[in-house]
Amino acid sequence: MIQSILLVALGGAAGSVARYLVVLGAARVLPGWPYGTLVVNVVGSLAIGVAYVLLAQRTQIAPLAMAGFLGGFTTFSAFSLDAMKLWEGGQAMQAAAYVAASVILSLAAVAFGAALARSIAP
Repeated sequence: MIQSILLVALGGAAGSVARYLVVLGAARVLPGWPYGTLVVNVVGSLAIGVAYVLLAQRTQIAPLAMAGFLGGFTTFSAFSLDAMKLWEGGQAMQAAAYVAASVILSLAAVAFGAALARSIAP
């Protein structure tokens, strides 16, 4: 049990750093809209779909990758804050578009990731 907890902590730290770097990079390249958080949520959803299929039976790796790295990498709380900021900033249409894009693309990505993993898994 302690080994799994340490793996989750290690993965979470790495995932949080990766999220920070993606969000920072996106803000520099495409300022004015939370593209980085959107990218993180969609890529994280794709990755967790793949991991769900490929790592479900690997009890040593799954906590590190899924609860740890991907849990630290994906950013639903940051997504919620970004949507609220757009709304409070008088950008209701942009907030709605951001919420819709995040939810629809993330759901599609997790389904695609799972399907992709199933198609290549032995």
